[in-house]
Amino acid sequence: MKTAEVMADLKKRFPNEPEYHQAVEEVLTSIEEVYNRNPQYEEYNLIERLCIPDRIFAFRVSWLDDHGKVRNNMGYRIQHNNAIGPYKGGIRFHSSVNLSILKFLAFEQTFKNSLTTLAMGGAKGGSDFQPRGKSDKEIMRFCQAFISELWRQIGPDTDVPAGDIGVGAREVGYMFGYYKKMAQEFTGTFTGKGMTFGGSLMRPEATGYGNCYFLECMLKTRGEKIEGKKVAISGAGNVALYTAQKIMALGGKVVSLSDSGGTVIAPEGFSQEQFDYIFELKSYGGRMYEVPEQFPELKYYPGERPWKLVKCDIAMPSATQNELDGSDAEALLAGGCFAVSEGANMPSTPEAVKKFIDAKILYAPGKAANAGGVATSGLEMAQNSQKLSWTAEEVDNKLRGIMENIHAKCVEYGRVSPDFVNYVKGANIAGFMKVANAMMAQGVL
Repeated sequence: MKTAEVMADLKKRFPNEPEYHQAVEEVLTSIEEVYNRNPQYEEYNLIERLCIPDRIFAFRVSWLDDHGKVRNNMGYRIQHNNAIGPYKGGIRFHSSVNLSILKFLAFEQTFKNSLTTLAMGGAKGGSDFQPRGKSDKEIMRFCQAFISELWRQIGPDTDVPAGDIGVGAREVGYMFGYYKKMAQEFTGTFTGKGMTFGGSLMRPEATGYGNCYFLECMLKTRGEKIEGKKVAISGAGNVALYTAQKIMALGGKVVSLSDSGGTVIAPEGFSQEQFDYIFELKSYGGRMYEVPEQFPELKYYPGERPWKLVKCDIAMPSATQNELDGSDAEALLAGGCFAVSEGANMPSTPEAVKKFIDAKILYAPGKAANAGGVATSGLEMAQNSQKLSWTAEEVDNKLRGIMENIHAKCVEYGRVSPDFVNYVKGANIAGFMKVANAMMAQGVL
């Protein structure tokens, strides 16, 4: 297998899908050597089968707004690979959703889920529907219309969706309720459910907390701790806020948070009072530009990302894909940043990733560092299967153990020298090997 040849064919077959191409190329570059040491993979054309989704569902979603007007959006579900378990991955509602983004996310999800060691394949879905500005009833009607097209394709042993950007507990509740009505069954078909109907404690916190646990493991390899470190975080959704919460609990100083409008900077770290206000503000849909109205000492930078605005020891991009580019990476490195741990999916561009790896700093890709969210979804699936509910402490302990195991696998496959681990290579190879060997054992399907 030659990465350049595979990518040329994929780009010809699936043009105008840059995010999908970017995700595939990153993985293929890492695994090319290992793949070529196993000629049986090539004999069964495994790489092409692994790159192309098993199936793609695309459909129109028609719904009524509060004024009785018919609205139309597109809906999608990408079932990428189920070699190691039922399809598993979030549903995203955002105006930017398209096939390229969902294919990249489903591809990444396949390897992320493999890293967790839990029995979950990879999938992703969503719509270009934008929940912001819609009433609860409009969101309910949209969710019901969305599931009316999808319910036959999902199930507890087939495909288990979850939340993602624009899809929280409210949206999951509406979708699960309509699935239950249509399928006439009460099963763990969705994760991220409310606690009164099968949800798991710690699920909202899991991605952010898990990222911090992975970061702790990386820092230990260099004799460092989070305590006292300045940490720049992007985003202000669940992932970013719970990352910040855990960083502060561990003694770190969170120096930035942001949303799509801009960034708020606290050069010496947010106080607990300031953070609590931001947490509450974002919980009811507030915007970051409102923060200085309450705390004039904090500065808001409209339209800016945090990476060039403040010096930090650690960066944790937790907003969206390709939010941190090559010039941002240069600014972080020049400012003394020695660790980057990704809370979002593929938030760093290839140029930025190369700069981090060339500088030999601690750099954790999202498929490893943010796997805590889907890992806890897997734990929710296990609780649903057993008709049990675990305590927050039990779930948190299992989450920490999973993140420590993922880190160990990344080190095993990614150690380049006694003092440097290429976590990108390690995560990609570890995730790939499990899926590839399962596919080989099951034949050509």
